[in-house]
Amino acid sequence: MELTTFWFIIIAVLWVGYLVLEGFDFGVGMLMAVLARDDTERRVLINTIGPVWDGNEVWLLVAGGATFAAFPEWYATLFSGFYLPLLLILVALIVRIIGIEFRSKRDEVSWRRRCDTAIVFGSVVPALLWGVALANIVRGVPIDADGEYVGGFFNLLNPYGLLGGLVTLSVFLVHGAFFVGLKTVGPIRERAIRLGLRAGVVAGALAVAFVVWTGLAQDSLAVWILGGLTVLAFVIGMLNALDRRDGRAFAGTAVAIALLVATLFSGLFPDVMPSSLDAAWSLTTTNAASTPYTLTIMSWVAVFFTPIVIGYQSWSYWVFRRRIGVHHIPV
Repeated sequence: MELTTFWFIIIAVLWVGYLVLEGFDFGVGMLMAVLARDDTERRVLINTIGPVWDGNEVWLLVAGGATFAAFPEWYATLFSGFYLPLLLILVALIVRIIGIEFRSKRDEVSWRRRCDTAIVFGSVVPALLWGVALANIVRGVPIDADGEYVGGFFNLLNPYGLLGGLVTLSVFLVHGAFFVGLKTVGPIRERAIRLGLRAGVVAGALAVAFVVWTGLAQDSLAVWILGGLTVLAFVIGMLNALDRRDGRAFAGTAVAIALLVATLFSGLFPDVMPSSLDAAWSLTTTNAASTPYTLTIMSWVAVFFTPIVIGYQSWSYWVFRRRIGVHHIPV
């Protein structure tokens, strides 16, 4: 396997890790607006992700750093062309962090409501825009012969891109609901599962439409197979939620998100950013890559550090594996 292909796969795996883990963080954040009935239940929701949400964001940082080092041309075109949506995502993530970290600093109802609004905003915006961005990367964007993005922000708001955004938004909501079902006890758990099942019907329909559109556009057997497995995993998760098998329901949506990312990256390869103006101007794993020496050094670093990162994050999930309820929240 060529090093360029190896690092394309590594970056895809990093995006899988980020969207699976941060996906339920976004889902829980969105549920703050509709699931919790009082301040104590909102604190329960925050505590389900409290020990892990910041660690989940490490995957995004590593994915960005790996793209910069392994495919600098891809990184340059992506971050300059998608500057506005990425800036909106960054602002939303910062606002969410402020809401989570400072909510407990003051007891005023108005203060906590503003923090709750910040958490919801900081969850909805990235959940939507990540889908828009990924869908547009696969669809192709206007890139000229110099490898520069020559479109605007509204070029990204096309039907396929918006459908991709709605898919990630709705699937993350379901993923978050099933995570709450897995991590809580009492009435809030039951409401979370019921809400996840209702939202899952919409998310499933959107996902089927997106997979079919992607398959028709890419004309790739791998896309059809992975897309079909995506829908199957999501359906399995929903069926397990009906039987109140919380762990299997959450695993189903997690696998569905992972397979959806795999579907998009399989449709993208060997390009990393297709040009909608001329296929010859597309950025590929070959013309956008760093030197073989750089990729070799990066490979050794990844071999050494990746098990460490996975190990400490797995340990943190194990430590905070128990369910919580309103009776665990001090008055």
